[in-house]
Amino acid sequence: MSLPFEPLTLVHVVFSSRIAGGERHCIDLANAQAALGHRVHVIGVADSAVATALAPGVRFHGLALPLMRGWRVAALARRLRADVCHGHLGPACKAVAHVRRSARIGTLHVGYKAHHHGRLDGLVCVNRAQHDNLPDGPALASVIYNWAPERDAAAAARQTDLRAELGLAPEQLLVGSVGRLHVSKGMDLLIAAFKAHAPADAVLAILGEGPDEALLKDMAGADPRIRLLGFRSDVDQALKAFDLFISPSREEAFPLAILEAMRAGRPVLSTATQGPLEMLAGQPARLVKVGDADLLGQAMAEELARLRPLAPQQRAVSYATAAYDRANAVARTLGFYRDVMLHQATRAKPFMDEEEAYAAWRA
Repeated sequence: MSLPFEPLTLVHVVFSSRIAGGERHCIDLANAQAALGHRVHVIGVADSAVATALAPGVRFHGLALPLMRGWRVAALARRLRADVCHGHLGPACKAVAHVRRSARIGTLHVGYKAHHHGRLDGLVCVNRAQHDNLPDGPALASVIYNWAPERDAAAAARQTDLRAELGLAPEQLLVGSVGRLHVSKGMDLLIAAFKAHAPADAVLAILGEGPDEALLKDMAGADPRIRLLGFRSDVDQALKAFDLFISPSREEAFPLAILEAMRAGRPVLSTATQGPLEMLAGQPARLVKVGDADLLGQAMAEELARLRPLAPQQRAVSYATAAYDRANAVARTLGFYRDVMLHQATRAKPFMDEEEAYAAWRA
C-alpha cells in the first residue's frame, strides 16, 4: 500500500565539519531525495563543509554548539514535522534516538554500537555481515549497499593529469590510495609496505587528510617516492592515473574509495576487512590479511611485477557493479522508510488498519 501522503519530510543528521565517505553518502542521498520531490533537511554543525555540497532544494540547519544535541535535534525534527529522521555515523544516530513521532533510522557506515544504534527503529546495513550479526531487537533492518557518488563536476571538467603533476616517466608505476589519514585506514601499513617491497622506480600517492598526517610524513621521511597529496577534489581523475589501487584499512564496512577505484577500472589490492570481503567476492581483485604490512608489501610487489609488462590500457579491469546502482539504492531506502513508519504505526495502534494507525501515530 502507499502511505496516506506524499511527499515525505526527511531530516538527515550528520555531525561532521569535513566531508569523508559517510558524509558524502548522506549528501548524495539527501540531494537525490530532494530531486524526487521530497522535503529534505540536513542537521549538522555550523560552518560544516556539508552545507556547501547540498543541492539548492535541501535546507541545512547548523548547530553552533555541541551541547544537548539530542534534545535540539528532537525539537527541530518536531518543528519540521519530520516523517523520518536519518542519522549518519555514531554521534548523529545517538542524537536521532531522542526524536519522537518520526521514524528513527541509522545507517551503519562503520558498524553497530548499542549506545549509538540500540534505540533506533530502523537500521540500514551496508553489508550482509552487519545484518547477520545484529542483536535481536525491535528495530527493522535492511541491507542497502552504498554507491559511489559523482565527485565535484568542476574538478572533473579540469582534466587534471596526476602523472604529469608528479613528474612520472612513462615506465614508472603509480601506486595509490584514497582515504582519511586515520589509524583505522591503515595508511601507516601502506607506507611501511611500500618502503620495504616496492620497486625502486615506483611512486606511492596518498590522497586524503586527517589527524595522522604528521605521523605519516615522519614515516615517509626523505623518501621522494612517497607523496602525501592531501585533500583533492579531482579524485575520480586521480584514480585513473593509478596503476594499482590499494586499500590498507584495519576496518571497513563499505569503502567508497574501493567502489570508485572499481568504477575507474583500476586493479585493486585490499585488506580483507568486512566490506571488501563482500564487495570484492568474485571480482578480479586481490585480498590480503588485515594488519600485516609485510604480506601487504609482498602482494603489492607481485601485483606490480604482473602489471609492469602490460601497456597502460591493458591494465584496466572490468568489475560487476550493478549491485551498487544509485537509483536503485535511493528507491530501496525510501521503501525502507515506509516499512519502518508503518511498522511503528501498527505496533502503536494494532487494532487499526495501516492508514488509520499511521494517521493516529503521527497525530
